[in-house]
Amino acid sequence: MRFEFSRGSSQRGDRFFPSHQQSNDQVAAIDMQSNSSATTNKNQPQTSHTSTSRSSDSGEACGGGNKWASKLLSECARAISEKDSSKIHHLLWMLNELASPYGDCDQKLASYFLQALFCKATDSGQRCFKTLATVAEKSHSFDSARKLILKFQEVSPWTTFGHVASNGAILEALDGESKLHIIDISNTFCTQWPTLLEALATRNDETPRLKLTVVVTAGIVKSVMKEVGQRMEKFARLMGVPFEFNVISGLNHIGELTKEGLGVREDEAVAINCVGALRRVEVDERSSVIQLLRSLSPRVVTIVEEEADFSSSRYDFVRCFEECLRFYTLYFEMLEESFVPTSNERLMLERESSRNIVRVLACDEENGGGECERRERGIHWSGRLREAFSPVGFSDDVVDDVRALLKRYKSGWALVLAQGDNHESGIYLTWKEEPVVWASAWKP
Repeated sequence: MRFEFSRGSSQRGDRFFPSHQQSNDQVAAIDMQSNSSATTNKNQPQTSHTSTSRSSDSGEACGGGNKWASKLLSECARAISEKDSSKIHHLLWMLNELASPYGDCDQKLASYFLQALFCKATDSGQRCFKTLATVAEKSHSFDSARKLILKFQEVSPWTTFGHVASNGAILEALDGESKLHIIDISNTFCTQWPTLLEALATRNDETPRLKLTVVVTAGIVKSVMKEVGQRMEKFARLMGVPFEFNVISGLNHIGELTKEGLGVREDEAVAINCVGALRRVEVDERSSVIQLLRSLSPRVVTIVEEEADFSSSRYDFVRCFEECLRFYTLYFEMLEESFVPTSNERLMLERESSRNIVRVLACDEENGGGECERRERGIHWSGRLREAFSPVGFSDDVVDDVRALLKRYKSGWALVLAQGDNHESGIYLTWKEEPVVWASAWKP
């Protein structure tokens, strides 16, 4: 699928990842219910764990019907909070009988949240999360990442929404500069940048020099980033844009970044792009990281985060669980309506979510739990960012580009502007009138 927009601020991931036929990637991950690795193939339908299970091609919305999964899961979360061992045992057994990672949306929710609840009840979250992350990392390759990203961008604007909005803000903020330095703090494999390179190549004035410094904030294997860098450099040559590509990895947290380590020079116009990065910072360290970004003297900082609150309720397990269940019910519903039932890519995205659910609900961050997954809502991020930055409203041209993007997907998606009267900033991507992604731009 090729996205075409005006002003070069479109998202065109297939220019970076040339499309060609490939065999299906096998998906390796731990199935916590069968205690074995699982692989799927489009020609091998999966059966559910019980004779009463419904097939996922029934077309029912996630959480539809009698919403049995959310009711049982919430009851189990309350039992864990109250330390009611007999009730916990009964509900975990019941959920295990009904859940299936290959069933309908309710069964999938039950399966992945059951895993997190079991880890919480048995205090095994850290061990489970590390095992899941290790298995996922071993199965990671450039080809599998490429296929997953392209397919997700083809069927859903979940990621491309933030790419188009951020690219537009960055291009406008750096307009007329000859030496650009974009610091990309994200795990998007640079799929955001080919379109921006093309836009720079078609500028009326002299083509600027672009330095792209990618800060890897997750366990992405080095071979993947090496392949990404080679393709970015090849694409830049094709576009005729002077280009330098750098990768910074191995950091324990973003707060370890320095101006010297990033190679920021006085004659460069700096832009900082954070996609899903701030939620990986420990809640108590977020203000200091925002001040760190301010110290880099950027012309613009673009922030994209998923719209959920796993932070304010982090010490209230039931409240945090209910918010987590609300958010991932929406996400799984979106995946169900966007992908065909037998999609390997859909299964990979669901399993990635299962790791995040375990991370949020069953891991103690104060005891070395690794990366954080504590999302905050746009209004909360706005409050934090206003301590160091001022909001930059997206121009009408950028908003028009984002709206043009959404028209290329199935109905149900919309763009909503933040309400300025309560100090919110940015724009929201909504799915069936529920905000799911927040994008904003800021200046010192």
